[in-house]
Amino acid sequence: MPEKVLLEYDGPIATITNNNPDKHNAFDDDMDQLLWRILAELRSRTDVRAVIWRAEGKSFSSGRDVGAIGGGQVTMTHHELMTRGHRGVQQMFDLDAPILVACKGWSIGASFQRALLADIRVAAEGAQFALPETTHGVIPDTGGVGRLFQICGHGVASDLVLTGRPMDVNEAYAHGVVSRVVPADRLDATVRQMAEKIAAAPFATVKTARRVIRHLAEPEIRSSMAEELIAQTYLSRSDDLAEFRAARAEGRPPHYTGS
Repeated sequence: MPEKVLLEYDGPIATITNNNPDKHNAFDDDMDQLLWRILAELRSRTDVRAVIWRAEGKSFSSGRDVGAIGGGQVTMTHHELMTRGHRGVQQMFDLDAPILVACKGWSIGASFQRALLADIRVAAEGAQFALPETTHGVIPDTGGVGRLFQICGHGVASDLVLTGRPMDVNEAYAHGVVSRVVPADRLDATVRQMAEKIAAAPFATVKTARRVIRHLAEPEIRSSMAEELIAQTYLSRSDDLAEFRAARAEGRPPHYTGS
């Protein structure tokens, strides 16, 4: 049975593929661990000039496979799990090669945030994006909100985070969340062409340009992730989250105290 996250090399271009199409590429714990190992391998590859991150099936990723969270076996605390996740995803910052994400269908929650942490996002027509975490009593905690704030500003970031509403591809393009929109049947080819153009440029030039751009944004993202770690740890034990879950289970209106 093939892995649910794949890594392939074709000359100087590496391709990461979300390969759980039956679940719209929802990520479970095993997929997370595969992704962290893939990013660690890419950090060590000096011959890779560009990284494509794409998906099989209809969606880039529908976020977390809620039914598989923890796998029933996790003994780590919530804080430890988040710390592991932050360390894993922050490896994206340490790659010399830029990451280009091919977004199609849905990009939701942590998977949308991971795409936001990449260098370039290209979307297929009809793609949609969402951060629904607050509607589940928690907050986005993968660093993407910091990048969304940098791209879109306070108002748009607040709208998406606080309401959880979806953003369609036209709005995403208008705000700069994606840099190009192409027909769905041209998505992979377009991103491949972009990766080939980057790979053909002098590697020192690409590394240096990426470093300059990254240093403009990365300190704020790391700071935001550190605050998310504290905030989400608090929320996981808050009275309001307990009330949120109890009210849903009992089919009654919740009574929140803000604590």
